[in-house]
Amino acid sequence: MSDGAAVRIRDLAKSFGSVRALDGVTLDVPERSIYGLVGPNGAGKTTLFSVVANFLKADAGDVEVLGIDVRRISQLRGRLAILPQDALFQRNVPIIEQLAFFRRLDGKPRAEAEDDARRTLERVGLGSYVARGVHALSHGMVKRLGLAQAFLGEPEVILLDEPTSGLDPQNARQIRDLIREFQARATIMVSSHNLIEVQELCDRVAILDEGHVVAEGLVQDVTREGRRVEFLPPRPLTSEETERLAAIPGFRGLALSPTGGRYVASLDPAFPDGDAAVAGLLRALLDLGLCPRYFADGNSLEEVFLKVTGRRGAK
Repeated sequence: MSDGAAVRIRDLAKSFGSVRALDGVTLDVPERSIYGLVGPNGAGKTTLFSVVANFLKADAGDVEVLGIDVRRISQLRGRLAILPQDALFQRNVPIIEQLAFFRRLDGKPRAEAEDDARRTLERVGLGSYVARGVHALSHGMVKRLGLAQAFLGEPEVILLDEPTSGLDPQNARQIRDLIREFQARATIMVSSHNLIEVQELCDRVAILDEGHVVAEGLVQDVTREGRRVEFLPPRPLTSEETERLAAIPGFRGLALSPTGGRYVASLDPAFPDGDAAVAGLLRALLDLGLCPRYFADGNSLEEVFLKVTGRRGAK
């Protein structure tokens, strides 16, 4: 597309009775990006995905995918795919037959549909299960089967609603790796409650709250405000060490984090060189013989989320 946006959303509104699920949402999702969508329960994430996929009709506003108004959804057949949070499959029908059926709905002949299904199952690590039913798959495998459905063919825009929900860390990592692989050929929007995952995986992020976009941009830009350093020394600091570290130019103080014995030093936004301040803190720790077991510079997406939504948590 000429403006580099695979998905364009303008002044989108959707209500359910007296509940305003979306209220003037405007977003641009760049081509070949992994775009995160986060927010508290009821913020409007699933509603937004449903409108983009034309499962729901908006009350007002416009959505274009690949330059096509989603109200002409038939023109996006094979180009737009979605993985709902709780995708369902027939328990006893071989999974290759189920995926081939979806390709046949796109107009592919049986042989080509089966070839596409087989290739996609191989991509997600289910090649040896093509003749099995869903009842024979673990929860993590079913999640990968859902990804296979979303990745069938060559979709150019893929919507993934909670793709790693309920997975153990190993399976969640495998799903994230698969999403990164597909970024080379598609734009991917990911809705998730896992803020750490979104910060690691996504290029851009939008935070929704009560149907409004309350923060949006590159992940590193969204998390830049309120820059701070968090570190874990090999032992608790003495009062003298705390005073010395707190006095380093560029910081507004040093506080003990409520979790894990870590310390948090907040940078003064008026200080001209934040990088120099961070380097000074690290040097001072090493001069004191305190090699930190953990040292992180920046601001977490969770902290920004809590600030802009006023919530205690994302779930």
